[in-house]
Amino acid sequence: MTTISADSLPDALSGPAREFISQSHRLLIGSERVDAADGRTFATVDPATGKEIAELALAGPEDVDRAVTAARAAFAEGPWGSMPASGRERLMHALADAIEAHAEEIAQIESLDNGKPVGLAQYVDVNGAIGHLRYFAGWPTKIEGGVLPVTAPNMHCYTRREPVGVCAQIIPWNFPLLMAAWKLGPALAAGCTIVLKPAEQTPLSALRIGELALEVGFPPGVLNVLTGDGSTGAALVDHPDVNKIAFTGSTVVGREIGAKAGKALKRVTLELGGKSPNIILPDADIAAAIKGSFQAIYFNSGQACNAGSRLFVPAERFDEVMSGLADAAKAARLGPGLESGAPHGPPDAPQPPEPRLESGTQLGPLVSAEQHERVLDYIETGRNEGAEVLAGGEAALTDSGGYFVAPTLFATTSDELRISREEIFGPVLVASPYDSLEEVAQRANAGEYGLAAGVWTRDVSSAHRLAAMLHAGMVYINTWGVVDPSAPFGGFKASGIGREHGHDGLDAYLETKTVWTAL
Repeated sequence: MTTISADSLPDALSGPAREFISQSHRLLIGSERVDAADGRTFATVDPATGKEIAELALAGPEDVDRAVTAARAAFAEGPWGSMPASGRERLMHALADAIEAHAEEIAQIESLDNGKPVGLAQYVDVNGAIGHLRYFAGWPTKIEGGVLPVTAPNMHCYTRREPVGVCAQIIPWNFPLLMAAWKLGPALAAGCTIVLKPAEQTPLSALRIGELALEVGFPPGVLNVLTGDGSTGAALVDHPDVNKIAFTGSTVVGREIGAKAGKALKRVTLELGGKSPNIILPDADIAAAIKGSFQAIYFNSGQACNAGSRLFVPAERFDEVMSGLADAAKAARLGPGLESGAPHGPPDAPQPPEPRLESGTQLGPLVSAEQHERVLDYIETGRNEGAEVLAGGEAALTDSGGYFVAPTLFATTSDELRISREEIFGPVLVASPYDSLEEVAQRANAGEYGLAAGVWTRDVSSAHRLAAMLHAGMVYINTWGVVDPSAPFGGFKASGIGREHGHDGLDAYLETKTVWTAL
């Protein structure tokens, strides 16, 4: 396996991040860093330049089997299975502390590998991962069963909550570190062992977490990390000794995984796509609604499953809102993520940061050449279908090259266009006018997705009427994208199965056993 010269990496990288990225990146199985059994490798690319930044092992079926075997041994035979709950709590806090101690390094790794502004990576991804692990570190000592008042005489009946076993966790490329923490937290709290498979576009932060987990004392085999492509994930899903699959990604792949899990009767949670409606009511604070709607779609360059990508605006205020959004989109500064400067704000802020107002990058590139082409194809389709382009609508040229798309705003009166119905996963907003509350609720619910929805209004009655009418797993009122480890995250319909975060997220990694004892 070759390594990329540290001299070819961006000057903005600090020493620790530079050292990590330029090293040889092998699979993490048990406590060992190993090459793929068949010797295959692949490269990860800096999306701001299109240049390779690291070469990694590409795991195949033999590597998957080794990793699952290591996870099974750690679950059934090693110290992890017999560790008291307080021990899991201690190790999870230690991992969160280690990520915090390496926050700048990990944010730079994430920014270079994914393309997002480094300030955003630290504020959202790193701080969010720390918070998520610390939240779930509080759960191991609070997992409990109960004694049941059964009707049978002279019978003692109680329940136990036990870990589901070996978990395959497949994470996406849009929030690699954060999505890993979202899945690791409840699985570790429950006492499961894990084979983590990051997206091939953004594998580096998962490997760094795996290293830190070993450094703070997690037993070998509790957290294994396999880098690779879709074939790696498929082999992991198919492995007969995997008890649960957790996947975040496209609805197309989620359907395939769900079908396989159903046939094998494996536990599964799927956090999938969205085409989330964002509704401005006539009485809304229009300035706040424009600002929030901009953030809802262009945050993370539109690469978010819960992006507010479908905007509904009262007909009488449509031109006013379009003008404000178009001006903001045209003023956005695009560039390499490492040029965005310091973090946006305190780690305990309740919602995603606004794009930076000072000099520096506000929006980074799309993650890959494939995603760049996909988004541009959707933009061209929107034009051909008759939607009006009010801002953007093209690839953006920057000094670095890379996979940039200008923040794009479409206006249309049709809900039947592909750009109105399908998830684009890029900086593309489709806006339409409406006339009544009942009409907009019906239109908002018409699609196949049901992940998130938003309402902007000063009228509390209208807010809660719409919240009840909207078919979505999360409804944001006068805000967008707020996330907390305690609040369930997930959607209706084609947006997935199950929930992450909170008690719901923990339950997905636990089995209930009922014990009957005749007295």
